[in-house]
Amino acid sequence: MKDCSMDRLRAFEVFTAVVARNGFARAADALDTSPANVTRYVADLEAHLGARLLNRTSRRISLTEAGAALYERLRNVLDDVAEAEAAASADSRAPRGRLRINAPLSFGVLHLAPLWPRFMAVYPDVDLDINLSDRVVDLVEEGFDLAIRISRGGSQAHVARKLATSRNIVCASPDYVAAHGAPASPADLEHHACVAYTQTPAPDEWQFLDASGQPYAARIRSRFAANNGDTVRAMALSGQAIAWLPTFLAGDDLRAGRLIHLMPDHAPPPIHILAVYPSRRHLSAKVRAMVDFLADAFRGVPVWER
Repeated sequence: MKDCSMDRLRAFEVFTAVVARNGFARAADALDTSPANVTRYVADLEAHLGARLLNRTSRRISLTEAGAALYERLRNVLDDVAEAEAAASADSRAPRGRLRINAPLSFGVLHLAPLWPRFMAVYPDVDLDINLSDRVVDLVEEGFDLAIRISRGGSQAHVARKLATSRNIVCASPDYVAAHGAPASPADLEHHACVAYTQTPAPDEWQFLDASGQPYAARIRSRFAANNGDTVRAMALSGQAIAWLPTFLAGDDLRAGRLIHLMPDHAPPPIHILAVYPSRRHLSAKVRAMVDFLADAFRGVPVWER
């Protein structure tokens, strides 16, 4: 007799993979099956539920209202099931092999590089391959086991575990403030020279929270733009402009008085330091070991939040 409940669980898994991978072919690759099987599972699931879950065109897919509601519920349920399976199987395997990790350049140098020797001492059978880049890589297509990302909104396409929280602040050197004054509100930034960080979706807009906690954007006048946080920091230290910097990068400068926190009553939204990996399903022992190691290393309030 056919196990319908198991087929349905597989259909849920396939549907979730299609949404997470944004395509039938990519979901098939991730699940090690054919695109035809993926299409059949999704069609059968829609027929079983009596509702269309996905809008399909030749170029893209999108969720219907019913599909979005189902996806949100399934993500948590399937992640819990997969995590339990992975934990049970990983317990019997020692972490070993090459582990490819992508991380942002500045955060990687400042806060991750000191941790790698400690990890390798604990796990001598794991070899690390570290790639530092502020570009958001495709974990699956580029062959990374794990990525460290800095984000306000988390990761929609992958599993993410929060390691720590940081903040962005508006800051400038004492020389800049002495020469040009300090902005009293975000609206004043249009009258100051600012540095734009081009890795954000809108480099000429800085995000703040209003009195009710809702985010809003303030326009800036950027005289200088860069795609690297250290370069933005260097421009702020030079006294040439105001910068928008994470406290994990500017914390020492603030404590030493080399930079001044401007408009402290106008707080930008917090940012999260995340460990991101493609799926909890069949999570390797080496990835699990690294995620747990980093979570332990960053446990508590990190120095850049004090």
